[in-house]
Amino acid sequence: MSERADLEIIASLVPPGSRVLDLGCGGGELLAHLRHHRGCSGYGIEIADANVLACAQRGVNVIQLNLEDGLALFEDASFDVLLQLETLQNLRHTERMLRETARVGRIGIVSFPNFAHWPNRLHVASGRMPVTKILPYQWYDTPNIRVGTFADFEILARKNGLHILDAFGLHEGEVVRHWPNLRASTAVFKFERVNPAGRAVS
Repeated sequence: MSERADLEIIASLVPPGSRVLDLGCGGGELLAHLRHHRGCSGYGIEIADANVLACAQRGVNVIQLNLEDGLALFEDASFDVLLQLETLQNLRHTERMLRETARVGRIGIVSFPNFAHWPNRLHVASGRMPVTKILPYQWYDTPNIRVGTFADFEILARKNGLHILDAFGLHEGEVVRHWPNLRASTAVFKFERVNPAGRAVS
């Protein structure tokens, strides 16, 4: 989430004045933006020492925590919005963390590299793993332990009782709503948890 246009697009999904928890918040750029431009408050979760320091320098509240350990210290619906941007693909327990995202936040917003983006398909068709701006690593040194697509997440969300409020792709700072599984390098989903009766869980 280093590109300004993407940051502003994601920020626009967060209601003004929300209490926000940002999982894998990096240097705190988005939280600082939300505080200054949308009147939000909240915390970031980050494990890297350099990023924790960057958050502190920005005045962003940050908790140093490994996301693989889960979110047991947070109560249900303790935040209005829970952000999980460009982190799902790095986690071993992806589905469990998605459920935790929906439990702790009344609204969840996730983004991740869309492996079905058409240049990635061409790379795979040629017999090679893709190396792109969004997936910049070689297969042998990538921190991404999962690859998924826009369409894959739609299925996973339904499996876990999540109601998708908005879904679109991003590519080079532009929103992609027409054929995002093919045309977007990044997938973005906004969702809420629903109970068996189909009602939102508040």
